Amino acid sequence: MLIYVCSSSHGFGHAARDAAVLQQLRLRRPDWTLVMSSMVEPRFLRLLLGDDSITIRACRWDVGMVQADALGVDRSQTLAALSALETALPDQLMGEVEWLRTQADSVLIFGDIPPAAAELADRVDAPLVWMSNFGWDDIYRPLGGRFERWADAALAQYKRGQLLLRCPFDLSMNWGLQELALGLVCTRPRPLPSDWERAIRSLDQSLVLVGFGGLGLQLDPELFLRWPRHHFLMASPAQAVQALALQQVPNLTLLPGSVRPIDAFPLCSRQLGKPGFSTFCEALDQGVGLHVVERRDFAEAAALMTGLRRHGDHRVLTRDQLERGDWQLNLSLNAPESGPLPHDGAQRAAEALIALAEAR
Repeated sequence: MLIYVCSSSHGFGHAARDAAVLQQLRLRRPDWTLVMSSMVEPRFLRLLLGDDSITIRACRWDVGMVQADALGVDRSQTLAALSALETALPDQLMGEVEWLRTQADSVLIFGDIPPAAAELADRVDAPLVWMSNFGWDDIYRPLGGRFERWADAALAQYKRGQLLLRCPFDLSMNWGLQELALGLVCTRPRPLPSDWERAIRSLDQSLVLVGFGGLGLQLDPELFLRWPRHHFLMASPAQAVQALALQQVPNLTLLPGSVRPIDAFPLCSRQLGKPGFSTFCEALDQGVGLHVVERRDFAEAAALMTGLRRHGDHRVLTRDQLERGDWQLNLSLNAPESGPLPHDGAQRAAEALIALAEAR
């Protein structure tokens, strides 16, 4: 059996949750062929997957929203990118169909959540399973105007699947499919480099993980100095100049290249960042409080914040507060309105995929 994942290239969060499901599949079916198809940078995908036996196919299956930075989107660039993808998809589909046919194996297509996954599944006569907390129809529809066409097209494709694995923090996704509700979808922390972990644990400061997704966000390094009783951990930014500036901050440590943010969560009491599905799942799974900067131009963010208020310890910040350094790390967290979410989302997703694949 071959499981082919059409993973959104919109951000790292889709790749992170898809990797978590693939890891659970590998544990349960070690002889299956697992494929991750995405335009997320291969080195980062390998870090997420932690398994060289999983094949990576460099394909862009969707656009999502082109982001101006970690907290804002560019609508005109998004429309241009959607048109460009529409032109490029036929050749890509042809190439991937040909490749899949050479594998001489039964195939299941797993879409998170590029609409084009439906066309791929149809061409190789494979079952299609969606997994997400939203569809691009949910994102494009509220934008109106020229986005209406793309919302309609996405919805038509989503209705072609056999099963929807509904993640928490969800939007409507009214696709008329059989559904299975999932809990938190995330992987487990891996062991840290021992010398690095020992050095961090020796600090007499509260530890805060900082993260704003794949694009990151340029913060004035001086802002960290406003919190001398806290020590900040964050992934090294892609820009060398920014990384060098952050290395000079005495109460900030950049994560080693082999360490994922989730691996550092067990060291931390709080996380400072933007609304993000995988970040929320990982933090709630590890019992870490979230200081979240609101964003209002992306429909998923509202669902994420609603879910956080229900299920996680949190504080909500404005972008202005973020940029002034008013991070409220000295204040108590707001308690959730309801109980915790189940922690077995990746496991249940893997089991559902196995059941469908083996029923054919």
